[in-house]
Amino acid sequence: MSIRNLDKIFQPATVAVIGASHDYSKVGYRVLRNMIGSGFSGVVFPVNPKRESVQGIQAFPSVAALPKTPDLAIICTPGPSVPGLVKECGEAGILGVIVVAAGFSEVGDAGKELEDQIRDEVANHPGMRVIGPNCLGIMVPALGLNASFAAGMPKGGHVAFVSQSGALCTAVLDLALDLNVGFSHFVSIGNMVDVSFADLIDYLGEQNEAHSIILYVESITHAREFMSAARAFSLTKPIVAYKAGRFAESALAAASHTGAMAGDDHVFDAVAERAGIERVFHLNDMFDCAELLSHHPPPESSRLAIVTNAGGPGVMATDTLIEQKGTLATISDETIARLDEILPAIWSRGNPIDVGGDATAQRFAEATSVVIEDSGVDAVLVVLTPQVMTDPTETAHEVGKIAHMARKPIIAAWMGGSSVESGVNILSQAGVPAYSTPEQAVTSFMHLVSYARNLETLYETPRDIHVSFVGDRADRVKAAREIIEGEPEILNEHCSMELLHSYEINIAPCTGARSADDAVGAAQAIGYPVVMKICSPQITYKTDIAGVALDLRNDGEVVAAFEQILKNTRARMPEAKIEGVTLQPMLPTKDGVELILGSKKDSTFGSIIMVGMGGVSAEMYGDFALGLPPLNERLARRMVESLRTWPMLHGYRNRPAVDVDRLIETLIRFSYLVADHPTVREIDVNPLLATATDMVALGARVVLDTELVGKQVPRYSHLAIRPYPGRFVRHAYLKSGQPVTLRPIKPEDEPMWHEALGRCSAQSLRSRFFSVFKESTHQMATRYCFIDYEREMAIVAEVEGKNGRELIGVTGLAADPDRETAEFAILVPDPSQGEGVGKLLTDYTFEVAEEWGIKRLTATMMSNNKRIIHMMRSRGFKLTHDIEERAVYAEKELEPAEVEA
Repeated sequence: MSIRNLDKIFQPATVAVIGASHDYSKVGYRVLRNMIGSGFSGVVFPVNPKRESVQGIQAFPSVAALPKTPDLAIICTPGPSVPGLVKECGEAGILGVIVVAAGFSEVGDAGKELEDQIRDEVANHPGMRVIGPNCLGIMVPALGLNASFAAGMPKGGHVAFVSQSGALCTAVLDLALDLNVGFSHFVSIGNMVDVSFADLIDYLGEQNEAHSIILYVESITHAREFMSAARAFSLTKPIVAYKAGRFAESALAAASHTGAMAGDDHVFDAVAERAGIERVFHLNDMFDCAELLSHHPPPESSRLAIVTNAGGPGVMATDTLIEQKGTLATISDETIARLDEILPAIWSRGNPIDVGGDATAQRFAEATSVVIEDSGVDAVLVVLTPQVMTDPTETAHEVGKIAHMARKPIIAAWMGGSSVESGVNILSQAGVPAYSTPEQAVTSFMHLVSYARNLETLYETPRDIHVSFVGDRADRVKAAREIIEGEPEILNEHCSMELLHSYEINIAPCTGARSADDAVGAAQAIGYPVVMKICSPQITYKTDIAGVALDLRNDGEVVAAFEQILKNTRARMPEAKIEGVTLQPMLPTKDGVELILGSKKDSTFGSIIMVGMGGVSAEMYGDFALGLPPLNERLARRMVESLRTWPMLHGYRNRPAVDVDRLIETLIRFSYLVADHPTVREIDVNPLLATATDMVALGARVVLDTELVGKQVPRYSHLAIRPYPGRFVRHAYLKSGQPVTLRPIKPEDEPMWHEALGRCSAQSLRSRFFSVFKESTHQMATRYCFIDYEREMAIVAEVEGKNGRELIGVTGLAADPDRETAEFAILVPDPSQGEGVGKLLTDYTFEVAEEWGIKRLTATMMSNNKRIIHMMRSRGFKLTHDIEERAVYAEKELEPAEVEA
């Protein structure tokens, strides 16, 4: 991942059009025409070896013949010529290239080979960046830059649009022109031989003009980089995504319940939620959603109030709201009393608030103003129909004034044609999203609600559920590998259960038997009653072939069940390899809930975790939730809470509530297992019996990725999100001899982080944050505790204090997306200063930075912070003093170690 030199593409001063043409039927004609006819103020060089001039501009036979090295080259020639031209650009020192030609991987192996040649040339010329091939090009309206063969140029705006489909781009441009939508950047990304979605998201995140991004996604490459870039952008600005190819058939080849249930589209849903991306499912919603999210604060919840001058549209809005799982706000008695004073006596006295068909603009405004102040209302939808007494234009003026002052979102539906057109324009100018139907308005509101929930996922502090293991990670991983090594692709149930047990997930004891006599002996050892299941790697759905016998209570029943199960299996699956049966104790399930816990490897985003309603009906009910490992308490709990089964877990029909905390702990343990073992392709734990006191795995099935078994696989390379870097935990001692743990920060540390800041003087806070604040907030804490270990690192010093664990120092490393330079900062609370905490933390953080792959460290300090300045100088930093800013800038080159995947 890299955003280096993308300015050469998006902010060029000089541009070469290779393949510029005088023939209007050629792509090179349109690209050159757009470059010289859209207001670009830079220099344009046509490159055409057969003509002295093109479209009245002097042409050059090659890039080597150009009088000046351009920032950007746009290659418009046929596919076979492209690799050679990319090579010429690299040799000429051109760092920005756009390839608009088609005929690459989208057409087969021959085209894929051409793409590989382009990649080789990019690798041979460090610093070169290539967009495409098979793309429309790019546009930056504010610069008059139209480096594309599109027919029109959109107006400037604050939405960045990035699409894999060039054909879709042309349709979107037409739609944008009709809707008067403006863009900060318009990018057709094509086949992504070099510049990826992640690169562009990171680059656009640094552009002030881009307030939001719309993505049209067909496929993702470099999943971890995509997740990191999207999560970083989403923390401050919204991303809206339309995902094409929602119903791929990849799940048909799955060997487990999880693989069959967790299809590609469900996986992308989980990805979007974890990254803070808002999905849309209709192209027409893209612009509305992007504008809405970037200009309006997310609501606290989904409680919507509807103010309308007609009953029917109010009902339409209500129906859509309930259908999309929103909440019709309950209006307080105080609000009803206030509305009684301004509305006719026959008003609805409830939500929707019907202000009457004769409502004036003033009545609309007063009702909206009262309702928006109700503490039980999160947003207001104002619905207007053009009746005899209605003034759509004046009402729009009044509603716009209220929206300008309101702290909550106000959206509008101005129904009608030309009579409401000026009102719609006034609302839009006032920043009020205006729609033509109540259904559209409610749908947009629910996008706001969904976006707010996604942001909560990024910002919510998890509880610190302590998950401890016997022994260290290395021993645990080794024990699990010994179970896996040498086994076939699909583990039998005994091995599958042992793998779970190695991560201290509670299992029902499982004993194998190859004969009826063995089965009797095993049953006697377990103790009656028992459960018997067929044991065969080819059989996923044992009940479908009558391969399960329950509640066996004596030796005779065991013998009869053994013979019947084998008979059923041979009759219904004669090709299956039968390894005998497995026996387990028959646990009482009437007071528990059967769940399924599983994992599968997605071809793009790696391992995914699933939890849902289990048992024999798992796939039929389809009640499940997906999440990306690693899981913590917050993420695991959100998965469980999203299930339709969630109310059952709290007890129903005299059944006791299950131990939800124990369930969360089991999900976290399972997440460790999945993260530690890239060789595991699919896992089913089904059923997982959840009771008031325990979680017990009653059955398991593990499918291995046989190509990886026995091989050295980079740690966590199968995960889209880098887990907590436990390898950076170190134990040391302070000057006083007190033990201290140096480790990366985690979200669960937020309470201790606040306490640490509370022990800092105003001067210490000013030295670290360059300002003083009365108290730290959750929003501040998320910036420093909720970090992406792919591009950030913070090391804390933790000790056991008088009142429990506490942080006595924190350092931070914030790296650029290329992970070449990282900014260093340190904070030590005043009571801990002088104990050597700062030196200990600083030296260890530098070690971490080198192992992390950082090439350069920088720091900014206040000029009166003598202690830190002295420490930085003693550690080889080059210091630069800025007298006007009263600051000292420090920089140090490192020798980074090889970065671990």
